Amino acid sequence: MQPIIYDVAVSLDGFISGTSGDISKFAHDGRVVDDYLKRLGTCKTAIIGRKTYEFGYGFGLEPGRNPYPHMQTTVFSDTLKVPEPAEIQICRRPTPDAVRDLARTADGPVYLCGGGDFAGWMLEQGLITRLILKRAPCVLGTGTPLFGACARPVSMSRIRTGTYENGYLLEEFEA
Repeated sequence: MQPIIYDVAVSLDGFISGTSGDISKFAHDGRVVDDYLKRLGTCKTAIIGRKTYEFGYGFGLEPGRNPYPHMQTTVFSDTLKVPEPAEIQICRRPTPDAVRDLARTADGPVYLCGGGDFAGWMLEQGLITRLILKRAPCVLGTGTPLFGACARPVSMSRIRTGTYENGYLLEEFEA
């Protein structure tokens, strides 16, 4: 089974975006982004919740298009509608077994793309293998929490820590 990796930028107060999905306080270039893109290049499959997939529409993503062309991408949603033919797969019945099946058949690591609610559900189900936080030197005050409304306690082991010149702290954990 391939690892499922949640690799995400997060504010000091635990938000992956601010009000109305504002990500302007997070780095959009530099070494922290270059390293993230290099890690992303090793993943073969992306899994995304509906809200995060539709968030891409605001950045020019067209419905049904794959935001990660080098990966097989599955959106977990029972309500998403996209035109056919689509470049993405849609899992209409998001279950832990559906995620495990995807990780079993993937050709390489599975990237969990953002989405506090979806990531929270994944954490509650014990499906996140590795967590990589790019901790940004900012406080957002409100927005999308790292793990949505997840209330399940989970212990992880820190396996790596690094720093960047722009004040970012990289933390990597395993479940």
